[in-house]
Amino acid sequence: MRNNPLRWAGILGLLLATVLTALVVAVWRPLLSYDDRVARDLHAHAVAHPGVTHAMKVLTDWVWDPWTMRALAFIACVLLWWRGDRERALRVALVTVVATAVQQGLKALAGRERPVWSDPVDSAQYLAYPSGHALTATVVCGLLLWLLPHPAPAWAPFAWALAVVSVLGVGFTRVYLGVHWLSDVVAGWLLGVALVALATSGSDRRRRSDAPRRA
Repeated sequence: MRNNPLRWAGILGLLLATVLTALVVAVWRPLLSYDDRVARDLHAHAVAHPGVTHAMKVLTDWVWDPWTMRALAFIACVLLWWRGDRERALRVALVTVVATAVQQGLKALAGRERPVWSDPVDSAQYLAYPSGHALTATVVCGLLLWLLPHPAPAWAPFAWALAVVSVLGVGFTRVYLGVHWLSDVVAGWLLGVALVALATSGSDRRRRSDAPRRA
């Protein structure tokens, strides 16, 4: 464990998510005040710029929607299974399912309501914390990056850039459209990082140790 940065990253992400969840459940006023200030500023911009708001809706409802992300994970599982890499196929499927369960369980536990506006620009169902969009995008993008070939191909930087833009972008759209608080999104990111790091750390170590023998 001492030489496994992925596992340490997963533990750190889990600890930070736990602290954030405790603050949300305890209704810690400084956090809620900051969430409210950020939400109001972005909502005012969304109301004043309908063109930007429409673009954000397209991105959040189609490009970065959780079902779009889950479809990418499903395609990855099918391709891995077809190639005979069943261990990684099952791992991707399991982590994706666990992410959904964690998301729904924490929503019920925190019981946090979404922002309410007199002039909403978008709507969403169920509870707010954590953001399912942010959590699912982080998990799926993280898993897809984990599946990149070793050594990294020439297009790997593009894949990393696309993943980072997707994860950060979907979080921004949720707050901008007024359907999540900023801390909902941060929690989704932290939990996603924790799940991916903890689920792949052991396998990643085995892949590195096996590389010389395959060569």
